[in-house]
Amino acid sequence: MHHHSHGVTSPPPPPPQQTQSTYKPQWPTDTPRVGFFTHLQSNPAAAERSINRWLHTISVRPFKRPAISDQQKRRDISLQRQAQNRRDAQHQARCLASTILSLQPAQYEPAEPDHQLELELELGLELQSEIECEEQRQDLRDIDDVRQASRLKGAEARRWFAKQLMLPEWMIDVPERLNTDWYVFARPAGKRCFVVSSNGTTISRLRNGSMLHRFPSALPNGARTSNNSNSGQSYCILDCIFHEPDQTYYVIDMVCWAGMSLYECTTEFRFFWLNSKLVETGACNAPSTYHKFRFSTIPIYNCDHEGLNVAYTGPVPYVKDGLLFCNKHAHYQSGNTPLMLVWKDENCSQYVIDTDGKGQVPNQQQVVLELLVDGKLATSDDPPVIFGCLNGDFIQKRKRILHYLGKPNRARPFADSYSKVVFQYTVRHSPLRIEHIYASISLSSEEGNKISDLDMAG
Repeated sequence: MHHHSHGVTSPPPPPPQQTQSTYKPQWPTDTPRVGFFTHLQSNPAAAERSINRWLHTISVRPFKRPAISDQQKRRDISLQRQAQNRRDAQHQARCLASTILSLQPAQYEPAEPDHQLELELELGLELQSEIECEEQRQDLRDIDDVRQASRLKGAEARRWFAKQLMLPEWMIDVPERLNTDWYVFARPAGKRCFVVSSNGTTISRLRNGSMLHRFPSALPNGARTSNNSNSGQSYCILDCIFHEPDQTYYVIDMVCWAGMSLYECTTEFRFFWLNSKLVETGACNAPSTYHKFRFSTIPIYNCDHEGLNVAYTGPVPYVKDGLLFCNKHAHYQSGNTPLMLVWKDENCSQYVIDTDGKGQVPNQQQVVLELLVDGKLATSDDPPVIFGCLNGDFIQKRKRILHYLGKPNRARPFADSYSKVVFQYTVRHSPLRIEHIYASISLSSEEGNKISDLDMAG
């Protein structure tokens, strides 16, 4: 059963509450408030220096931006859940590799929006087209066996594949322990894709399941050469961004290497394995007969003051598109996860605020939502966040604010996530700035130092 989608917009989330900093500056320790005037009269120069230091402390004291969401709570839950939910990681990797290699081409080309059938809502939200019913969505979510996935065809196969990438949430609130538990790196601008090498060939597929390239590579079993094994067990799955200007696949994560699944390995181990193994194969070498595209690792830093500064301001050989923050303890999770975060501002990304089809920033925020069978408008989160409903009563009550807007690109596989909606709203009204991230790192460092001092004192 299919149902239709319509372009809509819903009220933007309420602006975050502006709260005062909980920090209360302490009076200079060497200038007690009791008898201050006596101190001032007896040693005015020393008193003046104390006051200046106190005022300087107030002016440079890091200000921690108050949390406006439950993102930290969901981070804690995700870490707990990955320890409880054990799965057959080898099956998961084989299923993904098989689907990437065998997925049939789409039966239609992505169509341009039909401007005669455009629907607009004043709140600036668009709905995703070609939505499957909720029962089909649940069936696809439950598939984790290669034999089941291999039977999927067309739209169902593409939809299943689209859910396999680990997708970052947008940073709404700065995580706790950012300086000790997280990595940071500059994200390359380009096309996010999976790259699989197997049976003497290499295939890359975009998030919507469409093939980007089929080519020979130096990855394990990625080309038909005498040096590569033809064993079906020797395959590789990389999470990459294809950077058009230099025709390079920048590898941001490793899912499987030489047949060994890394799904249930921590980010810390996957990044170590990636940087150790990729160069050994020659995949980072210049293109050649049996290696059409160059692969490259990305400089990854501990998210302390120095690491954040280098990732944010340092030169890289690619066009930056924001910063990616990765929790060191996270496993590779399919779908949206708060253990991987993306953040942008005008200094590290060309596109901070979403643009329309003409490349212009619209006056009103536009969001892509999914129309469920019961008429509810949902985000791509699991479970989804419901923004509203489009049943008959809703349309009648809201008809004064309904206008035609347009359809999203049919090649787009997902609705927007809740975190993206909120991030885009805050960027327009009260952005999370790089100073807030630096301040959180400073406060975390201070708290860590205090704990260390207490331990030493004990």
